[in-house]
Amino acid sequence: MTTAPVLALRKVTKTFGAVRALVDVDLAVHPGEVLAVVGDNGAGKSTVVKILAGVLGPDTGTLELDGNAVTFPSPGAARAAGVTAVFQDLALCDNLDVVENIFLGHELRERRRRSGALLDEVEMERRAWELLGELAVRLPSVRVPVGTLSGGQRQAVAILRALHGEPRVVLLDEPTSALGVAQTAEVLTLVERLRDRGLGVILVSHSMADVHAVADRIAVLRLGRHATTFDARTTSYEDLLAAVTGARVPGTTAGPPRRASHEADARSSATGGDR
Repeated sequence: MTTAPVLALRKVTKTFGAVRALVDVDLAVHPGEVLAVVGDNGAGKSTVVKILAGVLGPDTGTLELDGNAVTFPSPGAARAAGVTAVFQDLALCDNLDVVENIFLGHELRERRRRSGALLDEVEMERRAWELLGELAVRLPSVRVPVGTLSGGQRQAVAILRALHGEPRVVLLDEPTSALGVAQTAEVLTLVERLRDRGLGVILVSHSMADVHAVADRIAVLRLGRHATTFDARTTSYEDLLAAVTGARVPGTTAGPPRRASHEADARSSATGGDR
């Protein structure tokens, strides 16, 4: 990689009682790159995301932002630093519409009102449509309850909410785990568009097909340790699966972010996924 990492873990260890969830883990994501993090159940993938998002703190080791050591005592602190996460449960309010979900907790208020007590519904709707247009997300309306949307559309709304505030790094925890073929393709295309915007994207996934479709590099965690990192362009499914299962750990290389579209590959992701 020619650019410096925007976000990194350096020798991070995290324990829960007698369980060592992470042991001396080193990971880094660069601007305009999709770093996939894969591994079997219990490998430590979700713990990595929670530490990067400020949900958990490391026992030892450091987080680095632009090469400088930082601490995220809360998700709010991580978000203020430009790191935002979309977790598996999405945390959407089904009874609220798209605009209300995107701006939930960060509502805009009318400036012309002396008290500022009224929400600026017009401006929030305008910005919601603007985000939809920038990422080419298709929704029937921004004023329909989120509970009426498809799984892929709900995932898109959660990602749009994460983009509010112009983050530099987006963490996605199993974004396609409960989606069909067409919905998975939509989400993976959205991941590519995040990369094209120059964001660093960390994608946690069980699906090897999804990972191969959009990732630039693939980091493999095994039993809480960083086993290896692959260049996604040159790594076979067999080598990746062998590293995940511990059968063998082949040599790896690193390369620059890919820019080619993989929408066609993404549409076939559900048939080859390791769910």
